[in-house]
Amino acid sequence: MIRTHTCGELSKKEVGQEVTLTGWVHRRRDHGGIIFIDLRDKYGLTQIKFDPEINKEALAIAEKFRSEWVIKAVGKVVARPEDMVNEKMATGEIEVEISDTEVLSESKTPPFELDEEKAKEANEAIRLKYRFVDLRREKLQKMLKTRHEFIAYIRNYFDKEAFLEVQTPILANSSPEGARDFLVPSRLHPGTFYALPQAPQQFKQLLMVGGVDKYFQIAPCFRDEDPRSDRHPGEFYQVDLEMSYVNQEDVWGVVEKLMIELTENFSDKKIISKPFPRITYQEVMEKYGTDKPDLRFDMEIQKVTDMVKDSGFSVFSGAVESGGVVHALKVDGGAKFSRREIDELTEVAKTKEAKGLAYITVKEDGTLNSPIIKFLGEDLAKEIITKLGAKAGDIVFFGADKWRVVCEALGAVRSECGERLGLKDPKKAAWLWIHDYPMYDYSEIEEGKIDFSHNPFSMPQGGMEALETKDPLEIKAYQYDLVVNGFEISSGAIRNHRPDIMYKAFEIAGYTKEDVDKKFGAMIKAFQYGAPPHGGIAPGLDRLLMVLLDGDSIRDIYAFPKDGQARDAMMDSPLAVDEKQLKDVHIKLRSK
Repeated sequence: MIRTHTCGELSKKEVGQEVTLTGWVHRRRDHGGIIFIDLRDKYGLTQIKFDPEINKEALAIAEKFRSEWVIKAVGKVVARPEDMVNEKMATGEIEVEISDTEVLSESKTPPFELDEEKAKEANEAIRLKYRFVDLRREKLQKMLKTRHEFIAYIRNYFDKEAFLEVQTPILANSSPEGARDFLVPSRLHPGTFYALPQAPQQFKQLLMVGGVDKYFQIAPCFRDEDPRSDRHPGEFYQVDLEMSYVNQEDVWGVVEKLMIELTENFSDKKIISKPFPRITYQEVMEKYGTDKPDLRFDMEIQKVTDMVKDSGFSVFSGAVESGGVVHALKVDGGAKFSRREIDELTEVAKTKEAKGLAYITVKEDGTLNSPIIKFLGEDLAKEIITKLGAKAGDIVFFGADKWRVVCEALGAVRSECGERLGLKDPKKAAWLWIHDYPMYDYSEIEEGKIDFSHNPFSMPQGGMEALETKDPLEIKAYQYDLVVNGFEISSGAIRNHRPDIMYKAFEIAGYTKEDVDKKFGAMIKAFQYGAPPHGGIAPGLDRLLMVLLDGDSIRDIYAFPKDGQARDAMMDSPLAVDEKQLKDVHIKLRSK
């Protein structure tokens, strides 16, 4: 090593010792012929001093130093005078008087300052373009260290639980995981393509057939999806796991214990409920309007369909007559919302296909105020307010439409109200399980077509009998999600391990036996050779870290993230490739 110590470890214990430090010039101050430099490496800062009375040659070299130059400095550790101690620095009780120095590498003027406060002034595009500089910041160094420790903790946990870590293929086959695949053309087999795995779903199930019994992997996954604050474009990582001879409770037990430990060891959040609450999909949609509710605050949607179905208000009665519902959301303290804020909340509801948002406010004197009272009548309005438990200072929002539209619209309004009223306490972690998802739903692409609503490899509750006798839209699956603070952290299921049930399940979704054999031939073949019942789950590593560390965006959790347009600004990718490379893989581009 060309250094004897790091910049973050020196203290009064080293006073009198000669040390060799290396690092970046963080700050440079010239005090009348004496130069002070804060030298920085990943471990911290140390103040070094260049004094002509100690070494004129070293001072002459130091006069050329500029921000982010990489230097080596040799000197003696001395205690700072008491009135010069810097309590903000871990090494603030000492400084190093330099007797020899060397420039290891010069630097251009950085595109932004690395001081944490000033770095925020640089826009994200510049920081991503110069990510190799941005990574030097203490905040990002801390994130990388935490991510390393996080993964190490997870690996150690599963090792103790007798899981086997197995790496599954990256070059795989296309699979209906719900997003677009990244395709890789084959050079050796013209006209064919690999797909980067959206998840190791088929492989981990095949591992169960192969007798692995308990598998896990910090699995890279690839989905060609549009980016958002909690979804990184391109690639992400899952804590992927699968277990044989288990039911839902077994999977939940293993994962819940891990999530409790990760929350308590890697964040300052207090878990609201242990064990985690368990709510069915139907219940969670009707109470909170989403299958990833934020339960750090109480605010439940309530049904008022029966109360208003015969009212004179055509918006309500008309919705009910056409097979819809009317639900209400009481917001404590929401009467203070201005007309403009109510209009903004109405726009939030419209993003979920709602036509509008009715409301009643309860004034401080207890009187009701709303444009809809003249249609409902004063008596019915009061009856509704009483049933909902609204008091002075509250507001009640109403949704009237199809069941899903009403649930999702009021769910979006609930979340926005929680934000505006400061109810999302960053010191709390509200974990919960959502279960009993419907096996099927109507396709979002082809009107009237039945399709899988969740994971197509899940076991239907009731098995073959349910598939043969029930309305597909009434069949529940052994599927479950893990949610915290309004974020879906994971989806999982007990798998369909029987070929006959799998063929039937896919048949209902419009797949022929030939389709299933073509897309999932390896799984079907494997299941014909003795497949144990099995199930699993795959928490999103990056999203979980983002929530626990209170990141503003999932991009904060990556060393080299893509930007909001799914580009790598630093490496300037994606890039066009030359004609020879395309020819090698039998690809010809269409003209624009």
